[in-house]
Amino acid sequence: MTGPEDLCVGRVPIFRGLSGDDLAAVAALARPVRLRRGEVVYTAGTAVGRLLVVHHGRVALIHRSPDGHEQMVRVLQEGDFVGEAAFLSGVRPDHDVIAATDAQLCTFSHTDLAGLVHHHPGIALRMLQAVSSRLAEADRMLASMASSDVGARLAGYLLDQPTTRDAAGRAVVQLPMAKKDIASYLGTTPESFSRAVTALVRADIIRSDGRELTLLDPPALEARAHR
Repeated sequence: MTGPEDLCVGRVPIFRGLSGDDLAAVAALARPVRLRRGEVVYTAGTAVGRLLVVHHGRVALIHRSPDGHEQMVRVLQEGDFVGEAAFLSGVRPDHDVIAATDAQLCTFSHTDLAGLVHHHPGIALRMLQAVSSRLAEADRMLASMASSDVGARLAGYLLDQPTTRDAAGRAVVQLPMAKKDIASYLGTTPESFSRAVTALVRADIIRSDGRELTLLDPPALEARAHR
């Protein structure tokens, strides 16, 4: 039997606090979308009439400058969403949304979303809280990008990532995408990114095992982030 946690909306922060029956009602409004890696969801300047929630896989937000340079600005993982700016303010996006892996989304028309917000005002509050958190993260990233030190940018990025704990109680970060994509997000090259990882490993600040990074010395990592 499917429980609330198994629904596509079950782990979405903006729907947290709803009862099982309410979650089931929300899920009934969702329209699933399956994507292949590299498939475009929408492009900059297009009208967006849906809230998009990631159920499985990862979705990337890409900004393209007038000269054609691509910059990855965010990667959505399970429970993350996009399309709220169009819902809240009617603005058109300044970014493309592309599947970074094979992915499955739950989508909600803005009309249905307005009905949900009317009946459950807490959804709008949590949506605004999520947007505020993103802005704070973007501010930290902009501050680190002002530094020419790729190590500082990497340290700040790692500190912003969700963590689990290993047997010794140390924080462990699972990189959400390929290192070359993180390098793009940080505004650097894959080679410079690899050198920055190596420098942190040699300083015994982190341990690297593929896409799993263990934070051995969080205070030192914090100091690197503020160089």
